[in-house]
Amino acid sequence: MKTIGRALELSCMALRVIIGVLVGLLTVPVGMQVISRYTGIIPVYLWTEELATFIFVWIVMLGSMLAVWDRTHFDVHVLPEATSPLGRLLQQGFVHVMVSAFAILFIWYGIGYTEFGSIQHSVMLRMNMALTYVTVPVAGVGWALFSLYHLSEEVRIYRDSRRTAQ
Repeated sequence: MKTIGRALELSCMALRVIIGVLVGLLTVPVGMQVISRYTGIIPVYLWTEELATFIFVWIVMLGSMLAVWDRTHFDVHVLPEATSPLGRLLQQGFVHVMVSAFAILFIWYGIGYTEFGSIQHSVMLRMNMALTYVTVPVAGVGWALFSLYHLSEEVRIYRDSRRTAQ
């Protein structure tokens, strides 16, 4: 289980680098938009808005995967934090199961969504829209992997606490 955790941690590090690169790339079309709208130095290019939108979608979906890994997303604390190992397992387990369920829905319906996008092209860039639509199932896979791993970790912690108590 340690090797899986390490592999997932490395994939998250790669995601952080990819998001950083995408944010850097996002500054180019957004900068061009600002310069063209407020200075008139360069003409208004409509493709910059499309490109900025596509990059932003990727940043959001990859960022949501990192949020699931960091346990900072999809979790609303309604009940007080459980103090017993079983209570913690039930609370955290419920969250991880629900995230995984939504992830499976995103994967399942995201595949059809991507297929739908594959028959479309963007207006200005003439880019196949599947490149953007594929973010939905990709994010679902990341959510499922990360939340199921966290669920397995919660089960391991619970089992260890029971062994220690005996």
